[in-house]
Amino acid sequence: MRRAHGRAVHRAALALAAGIAAACGGKGSDDVLKQPEAAAFRQTAPASFRVRFETTKGAFVIEATRAWAPNGVDRFYNLAGNGYYDGTRFFRVVPDFVVQWGIHGDPSVNTAWRTRSIPDDPVTQSNTRGMVTFAMAGPNTRTTQLFINLRDNTALDEMGFAPIGKVVEGMDVVDRLYAGYGEGAPRGRGPDQGRMHAQGNEYLERYFPNLDFIRAAVVEGKP
Repeated sequence: MRRAHGRAVHRAALALAAGIAAACGGKGSDDVLKQPEAAAFRQTAPASFRVRFETTKGAFVIEATRAWAPNGVDRFYNLAGNGYYDGTRFFRVVPDFVVQWGIHGDPSVNTAWRTRSIPDDPVTQSNTRGMVTFAMAGPNTRTTQLFINLRDNTALDEMGFAPIGKVVEGMDVVDRLYAGYGEGAPRGRGPDQGRMHAQGNEYLERYFPNLDFIRAAVVEGKP
């Protein structure tokens, strides 16, 4: 009975947290999220930490290791810790390849972050299944988007994609994220990233309603 009660309390707390995030835009207010230069986004991450992602399919946990990719891990720590990922959609789910997310639901937040790139990190780990890595469009272009490798994508190592962490719990949840839209436009019929930046979740909710999303991302142990 005591364990059952504990689980019920835990579920209630998560539901409350998700409701608050939906109503208030997550842990960081929209105003804070529009200020990438704020001190809240310039913190040095711990040597290692975990972020729990509560999603519409269940929960998964990413463990980040700063020594693997310091610039990337610091950015991940600050974004997750300030509620940036709350409400964001898994907009690119390509079976046997990757799950990608990180474009905000508010277009004005996207405008603030779109050019806030971080320097590249050396590739010290391989893009094997479960590893988490920032997306990029060339050297020194990482901003807010992440992907999880659904298989061993070791060819990405030579292309400069530096893993920042790995999924240590809930990889089965990641495998169940909605993949019906496939690759993004223009190569596939999935969401167009340009329209996502400009129109946010309004565009996704209208044209891609089945996408799974993050209810809340919580840095474990962070005040």
